[in-house]
Amino acid sequence: MAHTPKSVWRNPVHFAAFGFGSGAVPVAPGTFGTALGVLIYMFMPPMSWPVYGLFLLLSFAVGVWLCGKTAKDIGVHDHGGIVWDEFVGYWITMFLAPPGWLWILIGFVLFRIFDIVKPWPIRWLDKNVSGGFGVMIDDVLAGLMALGCLQLAAIFIL
Repeated sequence: MAHTPKSVWRNPVHFAAFGFGSGAVPVAPGTFGTALGVLIYMFMPPMSWPVYGLFLLLSFAVGVWLCGKTAKDIGVHDHGGIVWDEFVGYWITMFLAPPGWLWILIGFVLFRIFDIVKPWPIRWLDKNVSGGFGVMIDDVLAGLMALGCLQLAAIFIL
């Protein structure tokens, strides 16, 4: 992984894009970023599904800007430390998830699997779409795939 730019600690946009510092860890920054996304999720107030959906759309839009600006500023398209996209991908995974620790953990594992393995078309998007949208879209799709699996698991387990 490329080194963490010093601007992450001085520029609030870069700091947010780097997951409030969680993406600055030297190994597995995506996993650490997702873990912080889990922690944030656990402290979110209860939301109706339309409000949560709006939250996801706003988080995505903010992420396109944060990630695009940071990538441009540091000169690295999708620096491994930029993990705002992991936050949003995990939060998508948890849309309408059943409550409880088990589902939080299952969501984490499913999202990480899809984000790391990058099955088609995630890998294609990751390599062929640029800018802030390009940084975000592969994790959005990984989150949607994990969401589908989580919902299927909930149907068959509950």
